[in-house]
Amino acid sequence: MADNPTPPDYRDTVFLPKTGFPMKAGLPQKEPAILDRWQKLGLYERLREKRAGREKFILHDGPPYANGDMHIGHALNHILKDAVCRTQTLLGKDAPYVPGWDCHGLPIEWKVEEQYRAKKKNKDEVPLPEFRAECRAYAQHWVNVQREQIKRLGVLGAWDRPYLTMDFDAEATIVSELLKFADSGQLYRGAKPVMWSPVEKTALAEAEVEYEDITSTQIDVAFEIVASPIPELVGAHAVIWTTTPWTIPVNQAIAYGPEVEYTLTQVSGLAGYPHPAFAGKSVLVATDLVRAIEARLGISLQPLIGHVSKTFKGSDLAGTVARHPMHRLGGFFAKPRPFLAGDFVTTDQGTGLVHMAPDHGEDDFELCKANGLEPVFAVEGDGKYRADWGWLGGQGSVINPKFNAPDGPICSDLREAGALLAAAQDYKHSYPHSWRSKAKVIFRATAQWFVPMDKALSPSPSGEGTGVGTVRQAQRLGELPHPNPSPEGEGFAEDTLRSRALAAIDETRFVPDKGRNRIGSMVEGRPDWVLSRQRAWGVPITLFVDRKTGRYLTDPEVNARIVAAVKADGVDAWSDEAAQSLLGNAYRAEDYERVADILDVWFDSGCTHVFVLESGKWPELSWPADLYLEGSDQHRGWFQSSLLESCGTRGRAPYKAVLTHGFTMDAKGMKMSKSLGNTVDPLKLMTEYGADIIRLWALSIDFTEDHRIGKEILAGVADQYRKLRNTFRYLLGALEGFDDAERTTEFPELERYVLHRLAELDAELRQCIDDFEFSRYVRLLSDFANEDLSAFLFDIRKDCLYCDAPSNPKRRAYRTVLDILFNALVRWLAPVLTFTTEEVWQTRWPDENDSVHFAEWPEIEAGWLDAALGAKWERIRQFRSATTEAIEPLRRAKQVGSSLEARVQIDTDGEEDAELLRSVDFQEIAITSEMVITSNSTAGSFYVDPITKAHLKIEHVEYQKCGRCWRHLPEVTEDGGLCARCTEVVNG
Repeated sequence: MADNPTPPDYRDTVFLPKTGFPMKAGLPQKEPAILDRWQKLGLYERLREKRAGREKFILHDGPPYANGDMHIGHALNHILKDAVCRTQTLLGKDAPYVPGWDCHGLPIEWKVEEQYRAKKKNKDEVPLPEFRAECRAYAQHWVNVQREQIKRLGVLGAWDRPYLTMDFDAEATIVSELLKFADSGQLYRGAKPVMWSPVEKTALAEAEVEYEDITSTQIDVAFEIVASPIPELVGAHAVIWTTTPWTIPVNQAIAYGPEVEYTLTQVSGLAGYPHPAFAGKSVLVATDLVRAIEARLGISLQPLIGHVSKTFKGSDLAGTVARHPMHRLGGFFAKPRPFLAGDFVTTDQGTGLVHMAPDHGEDDFELCKANGLEPVFAVEGDGKYRADWGWLGGQGSVINPKFNAPDGPICSDLREAGALLAAAQDYKHSYPHSWRSKAKVIFRATAQWFVPMDKALSPSPSGEGTGVGTVRQAQRLGELPHPNPSPEGEGFAEDTLRSRALAAIDETRFVPDKGRNRIGSMVEGRPDWVLSRQRAWGVPITLFVDRKTGRYLTDPEVNARIVAAVKADGVDAWSDEAAQSLLGNAYRAEDYERVADILDVWFDSGCTHVFVLESGKWPELSWPADLYLEGSDQHRGWFQSSLLESCGTRGRAPYKAVLTHGFTMDAKGMKMSKSLGNTVDPLKLMTEYGADIIRLWALSIDFTEDHRIGKEILAGVADQYRKLRNTFRYLLGALEGFDDAERTTEFPELERYVLHRLAELDAELRQCIDDFEFSRYVRLLSDFANEDLSAFLFDIRKDCLYCDAPSNPKRRAYRTVLDILFNALVRWLAPVLTFTTEEVWQTRWPDENDSVHFAEWPEIEAGWLDAALGAKWERIRQFRSATTEAIEPLRRAKQVGSSLEARVQIDTDGEEDAELLRSVDFQEIAITSEMVITSNSTAGSFYVDPITKAHLKIEHVEYQKCGRCWRHLPEVTEDGGLCARCTEVVNG
């Protein structure tokens, strides 16, 4: 018997894609080499040259602190900034990026002090210039570290020319901006309660504070009433409630609500109270709080017997006076404690009566000052009472729980005095902490420098002669009025810093728009800006204050010398030794106090728009910025300080738009914490995944809200990346050998439809860039690559690509469209996958002097957009999906192998759809070997598609399979033989 002949092998005749672009990315190994090539190429500088003269887009970088490794929040922030600049550059604009760092202030000073403490060194024993030099060196170290870490993310910028707030030029500019505020009268020194860190011994800004839950000691203290227009009240006790026992030694008054109703009751049932004699005493509390007080203290408050009236309206209490529980100590404590009407008093909690300590509360300060009661400055900077204070002098620290505990000195003394109404109890609540030291802060009245929010602004001095400040020192505190907007919302009548800032907010674009309300409400309600800090590392408040008048000097010539000195020698130029030379011959140094405080670092960063955008040191930049981009916490931080500084000196915001992002949580949505062990380190992620995976994650999430990251999330991102990479791999292979000679302008309908989709995508992507919707930008590109290309066009045209002759017009059209697609996708994805797209670009066009990042937005012809064609093919795609769904059960049952083994009969629900399918080669589109299209006949169908309403019948095709293209066709006479098309191609 003769042997069966072996079927011919036609594999070598099939035009399979060929490329050296690997499926496996190996990003952790490849990306550093690409970075090195960009460095040698001078990518950033070359890009500036190529975009010179174009429309500018200026993103001003908000300065991170230079005091630690980059964390995932840094990574997200800088990737977003990079995406903004790269997409704007892709659109053809000149979008430079100058990174910067905040180098002054407590975060760095605190770290240097920690090093001192570890070496058992005392900071105060180190000469100030030497200490500052160590702070400068510490900051520079972390600038260098963070710079390399952020560069590793593929962030393109002027990394060799960053801005640093500690550069002498920057320090001089900050001083110059401060003096502008002084010259225009927008500066005063006053003692007001500010947030103070006893551990760090300095005032803090709101942005330097975080809130944590704590347990405090709550106490109810009885103040004996010694005089009142209401006779029944004399001899009774006014009861106040507080969670800060340490403020009782500085009490000066008691506040009541004018509209609150108060009740005079009698105490009984004092279980466990060590002074039974207090039972039967009468106490005054808010009527609405009687039951809550009974429950809290475990006592009974009974109506008084024999009195006609037991209740009083708050306004009736005017003129009532009590005495301090420690009045026997004499002096400060023997002074009467007046009852004062306070609109802020409520019956939400406590007793309805509030003890007033003007040293330690904003409401306290304002109410007491209006009634002639000034702060007494009893608590020192370290949190201890002054040594000469009449009660607990030299003791503290007041934030120590033991000091305030039920058995601590305050509660013990009040108990002994018979003023502690019941045993002290624990109270859980939220409390401000320094976000650096993590220690509790206090409100403490100190002499500080302020910028008033509601002082009517006037033009700056002309510069001729000598001027003086318009407000006085601490002995003349609070002269400036603090009007609020009218209840009707008519706004501020005068030109003030607050009114300017609110107007600027209205004129600024916020993304998302809710940021407008957030910063608006903060500016609307914020107190005066506290500029001063009692530290060493920072830009000094370069003011000379007349020792006799208490006014600060505003001489233009003196100011010019100060600015020049700082520009030459930095912050060390401001010293006692230099005072006379800075003042010049017109003044005597002994007649002036040289202010020793430094500036709030938020003022530093608020001035960056001046020395970065206006100075000319970075000629690629300009003022104002098109965009500021930071985390949502910067509504109370950098966004606000920049706004106030610019409105105070330039009358408008330094930005046209503000974009904010949320915070990164762990995979479960919990805040990241080292103590919880749930932090995600971007440096480790880059060694495992590569930077492009982190970039894809950052630009795929809805970053405007809080978002998550974790192993499962990153695994999903890696899968998304793999699909995009495989799309590029297919395009590179399918375009192997393509040149202009093969290019054509004649396209079949399928290719024209894909070009229509490309034109639609072009418009959508442009809108995404304008809206900063990067998650939608990435999703559109991913969906297009996966659904329109891989699962549709590539799938349909693989037969044409593999099996048609190279000269075939349809194949040429397909490869021409693939070239168009390649040029579009590689450019559109370049801002997202910066390294991968460079690898893709260099694979196709290897040139050491070229980069995908030089390329501009792809040219999309307006004529490609065809709505009618798009609608037609969307319907065709619905029928294709229906066909695939109908075949799948037979594939699972192994009745057919691939769809090429299927014979499909489609009965459409109407002749219109039937004509639609007959107008194209639907057999090719559905990738089957036989297709029958009818209408209005459902005989023999087994599958009904819910979308198209078509009835489909699937059978195994009866024809033989072509040995080259694998289609089953009637012209194939034997299994493994060739169809007519393949015969022609093979025989050439």
